[in-house]
Amino acid sequence: MLKCFRALILGLLLVCAFVLALLMCLLRPFHRNNVHHVASWFGKVSPLLGLTVVSRGQENLLADQPVVYVGNHQNSFDLFTQSTLVPPGTVSLGKKDLVWIPLFGQIYWLTGNILIDRNNRSRAISTIQAAAQKIRDKALSVWIFPEGTRSRGRGLLPFKTGAFHTAISAGVPIVPVLASCQGDISLGRRDNGVVIVEAMPPIPTEGLARDDVRELAQRVYDKMNTRLAELNAEAQQLAQAK
Repeated sequence: MLKCFRALILGLLLVCAFVLALLMCLLRPFHRNNVHHVASWFGKVSPLLGLTVVSRGQENLLADQPVVYVGNHQNSFDLFTQSTLVPPGTVSLGKKDLVWIPLFGQIYWLTGNILIDRNNRSRAISTIQAAAQKIRDKALSVWIFPEGTRSRGRGLLPFKTGAFHTAISAGVPIVPVLASCQGDISLGRRDNGVVIVEAMPPIPTEGLARDDVRELAQRVYDKMNTRLAELNAEAQQLAQAK
């Protein structure tokens, strides 16, 4: 019963959010702050899911300069957790196939997000180069999920190198953003516990070259993997103390 109720209310809220987002995007398509506004709406939905989201590390977001944010991608609930830390002037890098999802795909494109064809290496490289150019020319930040697929709460998957190529090409720092494990969230559970979303300290890329990409990706992975284990343990403690 609870699952059906939540699904119904969540569906209605999403339709309203999509309609408002579509109107906003039609009035100012590809505006640099569209993604931030839509993300802030989704970030307010967590109480409906029986979920307590603790957002912190805002001082590491570097909102006054362009950066590449790298987040861990777990499941569809990322939309309601990590979205709480999306700052103004930020777009995301997503799969080209997203544009074919009814309503969501069109809004995703109109909000100014960058679409990449991961099945075509040459086109993917061109998109990464274009993203780096946008970062430099328009002072935009880009949010990327370097795992390339959903982990579904199984920990941090190996990183692809696109995010790190982008950061080095643009000459901007990397800010890792982590959400603690959310693989057990269920619409049918009254209390879904606590998810901690944290922006980690920035990692500079100044002076690095293309040959340093894999070492950089591994270094960022190791930092995030260690911190994720700590956040998971802390989130469990906070949930037990509720």
